[in-house]
Amino acid sequence: MANGDKRDYYEVLGVNRNASDTEIKKAYRRLAIQHHPDKNQGDKEAEDKFKEINEAYEVLSDPQKRAQYDQFGHAGLGAGGFSGGGFGFGAGSPFGDIFGDIFGDIFGGGGRQRTRGKRGDDLQYTLDISFEEAAFGVEKQIEIPYSKRCDTCSGSGAKPGTEPKTCPTCRGAGQVRFQQGFFSVSKTCGQCNGEGRVVDNPCPSCRGTGSVRDRKTLSVKVPPGVETGNRLKLAGEGGQGLKGGPNGDLYVLLSVREHPLFTREGNDVVCEIPISFTQAALGCEVEIPTLDGRVSMKIPEGTQSGRVFRLRSKGIPVLQGYGRGDQLVVVKVETPTNLNKRQREILEEFARMSGEEVQPMRKNFFDKVKDILS
Repeated sequence: MANGDKRDYYEVLGVNRNASDTEIKKAYRRLAIQHHPDKNQGDKEAEDKFKEINEAYEVLSDPQKRAQYDQFGHAGLGAGGFSGGGFGFGAGSPFGDIFGDIFGDIFGGGGRQRTRGKRGDDLQYTLDISFEEAAFGVEKQIEIPYSKRCDTCSGSGAKPGTEPKTCPTCRGAGQVRFQQGFFSVSKTCGQCNGEGRVVDNPCPSCRGTGSVRDRKTLSVKVPPGVETGNRLKLAGEGGQGLKGGPNGDLYVLLSVREHPLFTREGNDVVCEIPISFTQAALGCEVEIPTLDGRVSMKIPEGTQSGRVFRLRSKGIPVLQGYGRGDQLVVVKVETPTNLNKRQREILEEFARMSGEEVQPMRKNFFDKVKDILS
């Protein structure tokens, strides 16, 4: 199905765009059980619906994918808009959570404990920096979205002046038990989603979730010597933990912009410098751009195009180490064009005066050609 034909993922799960992770998971479970192929064998429509539900949940349950989808829609998720495949029940399968809740006690796993805190999600932010900032380090201010405890209800999810009530189904246990053969099986309570309490009068600010979305500004210190693909970890700056659980971490992925003059090879900086035919033949002194500013460098007479000169310690600082790489200056000799009459006469006279014997490289080449063809 083309991206343009895909339904909105929030519409697929029947939740609004501000839905919490808990609401999304609860909606997914309900729909997945309803449309699972084992319950609708031979029903092609149910199978397609189940795949669509899986695809929506795979994106909306992942903070990074969800952020990309919220900003760019299906186009922001790549060619398929969905990185998952199939709908198995193994590790990593979202549907596996449902059966894990039901049969966990049989194998000693038990249901989720409603008193246990849950660690917040890890988040990732891509930071774009210049070539010079990557070389020497920089401190950047970034603004990121995050979920925080709702101030209106102090995180309870209940409307001010009211309190969540004990769940009538599980009576506050967070789990319900039933007999299956010789086993007494417990599963997470579907009414309170394992919380043990239900909110009859949801908070108008957070709609009963206990958290609201906000934005915060963070300072990121980029050390000298980084390059594209390096990641910086900001501990505790990720998603907010639930029920006293720790916050997740924020990973800052670095992307270094290209430079108009320099390229990087390890810790060395490469720079190509054009010089004229006359400068190459007679030698000269030229100004070379470096990361530290301009420096003067002598070009000896007879320099050939492609010759490399090395400027010591003018490259990239070693990341979390000592010293710097070098700058490699590659000379490119420019052949003169659009000669006037006098210039042409001078060059022709120069050619007659020099002869083949004073051009060892050219003579050597034609000697090799003669040997090969003789």
